[in-house]
Amino acid sequence: MTVLHPDDPISAGFADPIKNGVFGYWTPGHDGELVTDANDLYSLVLDLRQPVIVTRTRETWGACRGGQIVFGSPIAMNLAYPVAAILPPCPPESLGDAEFCREHGLRFAYVAGAMANGIGSCDIVEAMSRAGMLGFFGAAGLSPDRVASAIDRLQSTLGDQPFGFNLIHSPNEPRLESEIAELYLRRGVRLVEASAYLDLTLPVVKYRVAGIRPGPDGQPFAPNRIIAKVSRVEVASKFMAPPPERFLRDLREQGFLNEEQVQLAKRLPMAQDVTGEADSGGHTDNRPAITLIPTLIALRDRLQRQYGYSRRIRIGAAGGIATPASAAAAFTLGASYILTGSINQACVESGSSDLVRQMLAQAEQADVTMAPAADMFEMGVKVQVLKRGTMFPMRAARLLEMYRLYPSLEALPASDRAWLENSIFRQSIEETWAQTRTYFQRRDPQQIAKAENDPKHKMALVFRWYLGQSSRWANQGLSERKVDFQIWCGPAMGAFNEWTKGSYLERPENRRVATVAQNLLYGAAWMLRVRALQQQGVRLSDEWLTARPMEPADLQRLLHGEVANR
Repeated sequence: MTVLHPDDPISAGFADPIKNGVFGYWTPGHDGELVTDANDLYSLVLDLRQPVIVTRTRETWGACRGGQIVFGSPIAMNLAYPVAAILPPCPPESLGDAEFCREHGLRFAYVAGAMANGIGSCDIVEAMSRAGMLGFFGAAGLSPDRVASAIDRLQSTLGDQPFGFNLIHSPNEPRLESEIAELYLRRGVRLVEASAYLDLTLPVVKYRVAGIRPGPDGQPFAPNRIIAKVSRVEVASKFMAPPPERFLRDLREQGFLNEEQVQLAKRLPMAQDVTGEADSGGHTDNRPAITLIPTLIALRDRLQRQYGYSRRIRIGAAGGIATPASAAAAFTLGASYILTGSINQACVESGSSDLVRQMLAQAEQADVTMAPAADMFEMGVKVQVLKRGTMFPMRAARLLEMYRLYPSLEALPASDRAWLENSIFRQSIEETWAQTRTYFQRRDPQQIAKAENDPKHKMALVFRWYLGQSSRWANQGLSERKVDFQIWCGPAMGAFNEWTKGSYLERPENRRVATVAQNLLYGAAWMLRVRALQQQGVRLSDEWLTARPMEPADLQRLLHGEVANR
């Protein structure tokens, strides 16, 4: 076994601490044991649940547990060793906000976000919940009947275990947003992830304040909870504020709230948890997390004082989290929890296809770009998608350009019409409109009435046919439409692929959401621990500074505190 020599930092993993000074001395006492073997020392640090003291003997390095430490002057004893560093326990469960975990019934402060069209599947939600984490079903883009089926399944399989559903802002389909919110109220869905909101709407406010009442301490208690996902300060401030008075007044006039409930709602934030969504897949403003999260924390502190809430609003981090380093960075920034998206789509439980998972496994960080969003096409809102292996981003961008240039489908030049029918729709414009009309006749008939009176709106709906179908083709894995796949993806996917190269998680079929999440959390805790060694003046070799993915069996042993030598 290798012995740790201070003059040999490559083999030992450490540099000489004496150059950095000594702040205390350790003695074994009746329960302390000093180890100097490299494997034994590594194993002590690897057990994240136990404190470790790093010392120096006359000839080598050592690590120990138990014993006694005296700070300051040397101890007049033969078995007194200078202390180089002290490591407190740092298990993955300790990362993030303990109150977040208690309130949501979690073991880990980790969330799998709701990826639309059921990509955030029931399988993902169930796997996350059973592993002590939180998953959201991706209800956006699905019919109320499809969402109701998911509610049936998850309430049956998970019962009181934690899970949630997505509620997405739908400015072009307000009736659908209202129907989904009402469905959640009827079916007793107690937790939603509110995403893509540009402003608050009556349905999301109604969901939040439903059943509000005084708690045992006299403070407002609302049984329905919202985790808001935002990337802009102005939107975040709306979710950190109480519900707008105009909506409370409307709900009072409708008889949904009484006066006591209105007054209680004025003392309650719209969301107790607000996720800062940095550069991510799907709807994103491409904000850097390193500036977004501190900004939202500062905003939270200011609004907390302004409104005098009895409980602190928690800030989570999302976007770009795909490696232990990025997870550790998010927690270091002050995130109460982390939320992942793109990497979950690459897992076998996602509602996507094997073909998409193979494409995602090849992605690099630069293989993403922005493209027009189907749900907010007319507004020019964009989503981040994969560009490697698909022509969707370029084709969608051309559709938006045509929409802006021409007043109607009839005004399109013959060359553009031929391109649409031969390359994009692969059928006539008339057939595409007929299918679009049938779809909206079921989903939102008002859109049909508007289109028949507004040629520009009719054009938008026809173009949105392609934008909507492209994500469904991807989820179905239709190889003949691979060139048109719309795959929501952020640069996190490339970072994840780089981290997993040569490991168990490199192969798409081995990627399971719980295994990925636990690897990220354990790796983040390990990195925070070794960084603590560095901050105490201990220089480490590269072997100590990496957290490689582990196979499930090894990972489970570590999570349960079972540590073996390297």
